[in-house]
Amino acid sequence: MGQDANAVAEWAMAIVTVYGLQIIGAIAILIVGWIAAGWISSAVDKGLRKAKNMDETLARFFVSAVRYLVLVITVIAFLSQFGVEMASLLVVLSTAGLAIGLALQGKLSNVAAGVMLLLFRPFKIGQFVEVAGHAGTVQAISLFVTEMSTPDNVHIVVPNAQVWGSSVKNFSHNETRRVDIVVGIGYEDDIDKGIATINSVIEADDRTLSDPAPLVAVTDLGDNSVNFTVRSWCKGADYWGVKFDLTKDIKVALDGAGVNIPYPQRTVHLVNDSAD
Repeated sequence: MGQDANAVAEWAMAIVTVYGLQIIGAIAILIVGWIAAGWISSAVDKGLRKAKNMDETLARFFVSAVRYLVLVITVIAFLSQFGVEMASLLVVLSTAGLAIGLALQGKLSNVAAGVMLLLFRPFKIGQFVEVAGHAGTVQAISLFVTEMSTPDNVHIVVPNAQVWGSSVKNFSHNETRRVDIVVGIGYEDDIDKGIATINSVIEADDRTLSDPAPLVAVTDLGDNSVNFTVRSWCKGADYWGVKFDLTKDIKVALDGAGVNIPYPQRTVHLVNDSAD
């Protein structure tokens, strides 16, 4: 009886020794693989940043792809520690991949959409866009999502499939933008004087461009005012500053020139129908 117990103990110890080493080795592979994924992706990121002509959007996508690739290799090495052969593993992965693909069609469509975004480049990191009902500055484009920050610094994460499946309005794509302002003056005021005053304000702002030439034209005879459409061009980065400053300066200049900017008003005529 004692001999049987010793035999069982020796057998158990052998099992623990063999599989214990395998488990320790597998855990070590996971730890090393995780660290290596971060280190390698960081090294790739630094290398791509040093490249002169490398686009930041493409660089970040490469960094994300390298990280996932290292993690996949780590998982394969982890499974091989338990005697899983590569051929069998590929069959299992193919079958599992089909099942996972059917279950995660939305996720895979995000990956496909991310690739399309990188190929056709409707926008880049750092550009201000309106897409999928959201507007903000693009911060990152990964395998699954596009990250943006709104002007009031709210972080937005949009699935790539939604981004690719919707229209994109890119406010930063062109170097210049047109500033449109509507200004109204009174019917009793001199139209030519109003136009000359507005043109002088535009010319005085160094941020406005002479080509294309600015435009000040009468476009509407409103209920209370003669309305001008004021159009001037500037660099995209100066858009909001020019729009805000022109709006203020035009008002000040028209006041100084004695040109009235009317506010809505009504003239009421009272008719007395009472008999004398």
